[in-house]
Amino acid sequence: MTPQRILVTGAAGFVGSFVAARLAAMGHQVTGCDNFNDYYDPRLKHDRVRALLAPAGVACHTVELSDAAQVAALFERERPQLVVHLAAQAGVRYSIDNPSVYIQSNLVGFGNILEACRQGAIEHLLYASSSSVYGNNAKVPFSEDDQVDAPVSLYAATKKSNELMAHSYSHLFRLPATGLRFFTVYGPWGRPDMAYFSFAEKMMRGATIPVFAEGLLTRDFTYIDDIVEGVVRLLFKPTPATATSAPHTVFNIGNHNPVQVLEFIRTLESVMGVEARKEFLPMQPGDVPATHASIAKLKAWVDFAPTTPLATGLASFWTWYRDWAPTRA
Repeated sequence: MTPQRILVTGAAGFVGSFVAARLAAMGHQVTGCDNFNDYYDPRLKHDRVRALLAPAGVACHTVELSDAAQVAALFERERPQLVVHLAAQAGVRYSIDNPSVYIQSNLVGFGNILEACRQGAIEHLLYASSSSVYGNNAKVPFSEDDQVDAPVSLYAATKKSNELMAHSYSHLFRLPATGLRFFTVYGPWGRPDMAYFSFAEKMMRGATIPVFAEGLLTRDFTYIDDIVEGVVRLLFKPTPATATSAPHTVFNIGNHNPVQVLEFIRTLESVMGVEARKEFLPMQPGDVPATHASIAKLKAWVDFAPTTPLATGLASFWTWYRDWAPTRA
C-alpha cells in the first residue's frame, strides 16, 4: 500500500491514540491533533501521547476544532489525503448538564472539519458516530437501516446530526465519507468515565460501585483492537459515488454479543480477584436499556467481525490498569 498523509483528530483520546499508532506502524505519514480538555484528567491524554504516539513517530498538535481558523491552518500545514475524525465531546450524562460543550465540539467542530475536507479535496473522511443514535430502539440487533430519529440524549442528537451533515457534504461535493457507530468501546488506555474503568478504580479502593437499573441493562462491549481493525479496513475502502447516491455510508462496529451489566461486573470481579460492593440505583436519564449491533453490513463490506471475548478484553485492561494506576496516585 502506498503511504498516505493521514490526519487523526482526537489523537490523544482512547480510540484516536490506538488508530494513529496503528496507521503509523503501517508506514503512513500520520499527524494527530487534540484539544487536551479537562473532561477527564488530561494527564491520561498526555500519557497516551508518550506511550502510544511518540514511539510511533506521531506528533499530536493542540488544536481547538471549534475554531475554524485553527482547523484551516492545520489542514493547510499538513495537507492530509485522508482524515480520521475521532475528536468529540463524549459522554451521555455530561451532555445533560453541559450542553454547550457538545454544540461547540460535536456540531461546530465537525462543521469545520467538513469544510476543511471540502477545501482540501480530501480523498476520504472517516468519522465517529455512536450506538447512542439508536435511542430506545426496541428492535434488536440494531441495524444501520433502523429509524434513528428519536435520540434520548443531546450527545446522541449531535452524533445523528454528524451523520446528516456528512451526508449533505457527500451529496453536494462528492466528499467520500464513512460514519462509524461505535458500541461501548473498552480496553487499555480507556476513558475514566466509562463504567469498566470507574468500577475498577473503585473496586481497587474498596469503594461502592453504582449499579443502575438493577444491573439489568445490556451492552455490546467492543474491545479496542477490534475497533481499530474495523477503522483501518474501512478507511481504505470508501463508498464509491454513483449517479443516484452520495459516497457516504454508516456502519455499526460492535461485538454483536450483548452482555448484561451484572454479568459484566462478575467478569471484572473474576479478572481482578476482587468482589465489588454494589449499590443498586434507578436507571439514569439519557440511558438506554440495551445496545446490540448488527454487523452484517460491516462483514459484507470489509470481511471483518469483532470477536474478542469480554473476559479476554477485561483481562487485558486490568493488566494495563494495575500498572498504570499507581503512577497517577
